[in-house]
Amino acid sequence: MPSIFKNIINNFLEFHSDEASPDRYKKLRRNITILMIIITTVPLLVMASVNYHQYNTRLTDEIVNPLRAISNKSKHSIELFLNERLSTIRFIESLFSFEQLSDKKALNSIFRVLSLEFKGFIDISLIDKTGKLRNYAGHYVLPTGDYSQEKWFHEVSIRGTYVSEVFTGYRGYPHISMAVQHMTKNEEIWILRATIDIKQFESIIRAMGLEAESDAFLVRNNILQTHSKYYGKVLEKCPIPIPERGFGTTITEITDPDGRNIFMSSIYFEESDYVLVIIKPRSVLFKSWYTLKTDLFAITIISIIMIIIIAFKLSEALVKNIQEADEKREMAFREVQHSQKLSSIGRLAAGVAHEINNPMAIINEKAGLMNDLIDFSPDFENKEKFLNLTGSIIQSVERCKKITHRLLGFAKRLEVVFENLDLNNVITEGLGFLESEAKHRNIEIRTNFSENLPRISADKGQLHQVFLNIITNGMVALDDGGTITIATWDQDKDTVGVSITDNGCGMSKETMKHIFEPFFTTKKDYGTGLGLPITYGIIQKIGGTIKVESEENKGTTFYIYLKKNFDNPNI
Repeated sequence: MPSIFKNIINNFLEFHSDEASPDRYKKLRRNITILMIIITTVPLLVMASVNYHQYNTRLTDEIVNPLRAISNKSKHSIELFLNERLSTIRFIESLFSFEQLSDKKALNSIFRVLSLEFKGFIDISLIDKTGKLRNYAGHYVLPTGDYSQEKWFHEVSIRGTYVSEVFTGYRGYPHISMAVQHMTKNEEIWILRATIDIKQFESIIRAMGLEAESDAFLVRNNILQTHSKYYGKVLEKCPIPIPERGFGTTITEITDPDGRNIFMSSIYFEESDYVLVIIKPRSVLFKSWYTLKTDLFAITIISIIMIIIIAFKLSEALVKNIQEADEKREMAFREVQHSQKLSSIGRLAAGVAHEINNPMAIINEKAGLMNDLIDFSPDFENKEKFLNLTGSIIQSVERCKKITHRLLGFAKRLEVVFENLDLNNVITEGLGFLESEAKHRNIEIRTNFSENLPRISADKGQLHQVFLNIITNGMVALDDGGTITIATWDQDKDTVGVSITDNGCGMSKETMKHIFEPFFTTKKDYGTGLGLPITYGIIQKIGGTIKVESEENKGTTFYIYLKKNFDNPNI
């Protein structure tokens, strides 16, 4: 697997040398950027996703467990309240006889004690075994009643106890009723019945300490037994479907009729069909989660943006370094090629110059002898004509001598004589040779020499040749009326600098690659292609460096850097 992954990366980053240079570096930069973004963002997104789901699951558990706990606790409190009231009624039923309870004063006295000691009792009634009301104590006046046909009467006759759902009845006020049956060995049967205010349920619900957005209520047979904040009043139908009776607390996530996402906890009472329902909006429970999710999303997005920016910057810097390394390698390779060419051509030039110098010397001597013979023959009728011819021969020989002299200089056959020179003066002297041509073509030569420029150690004559070659090339590149600017400055502690700038036609990048190669020339009719190679060789011999910058239709600048106090190392 690691080798496969390595091969994929290598293939992704591979670019071919036969592609156009700008395109291959753009492709490499793009591939490196994409690879860096993928390698860094995928683990980040995976980690963010895992954290998202883990925290969501954990938060759901932390929400469900407290909700289940408060449901069980509240249900237990309400059941305790009902059982306590039911036990109180059963205690009275077992403590007093039917005759005692039939006494109006006695029953009122019992009711007063109940009202003082136990909250919620509205009234209490004594009913015989036929279902007729025999005595009553409470805040209401009830008509003489017959309950023999009521459902609750039959239920309490069978089960012995009964707890009703909420109803209004004669009182017109929501309440519940509780009843217990008294049965002795001699089959004396009667029923003690009490009604209880449902406000006690609501007090217990309020004691839960729920959030303002939450809701809790009792339901029986899908009818609200207490008030609800959002879903209706007592004895109205509950708009939310209640789950079937199950074991323990049931928690479901649903959407209510108002479109809110809610968590609903429902738990059935053991001895009755009452269901305690607690509603908590998802937005309230997940408020901290939404905040964390927003922060997590923002952090992830900011991290991805930073990764992309850093990937772009790093890939750009990396590819730039690779490109510079390639350019340096190519330049070094060209330097080696150039040195090899110069060396080969130098040896060839030395041989050619040597071979030409010998016949040229003979020709020169013969031409001189002919001049002497003509001078000693005063009566020679074509004397003037022959003198002109021999003069032309001698002039041509001198021209050949200069060419071979330059060839020998190119071939490093000429010795360099180092002197302590003022660079500004050397340039000024050299410009004297070009003044007439500059005036003739209306070319302006500007100088910007640094004052107190440190002196250099170089060969004066060869420096003249360097500057004349470059300035002459600049004048060739200029139209009449152009400008050449020459500047000098103190470069650093070891070198001084010279720049020669023309605003002529400039050179293409392809031309600039070959200008220092021997016999390369753009002057097709009269150029030899030796001027700049010889210039390059001279600068190398005296320990300097030369660089060139050019742009087509804008001009060219040559930069020459010469050593201060240069000590000639046996050249």
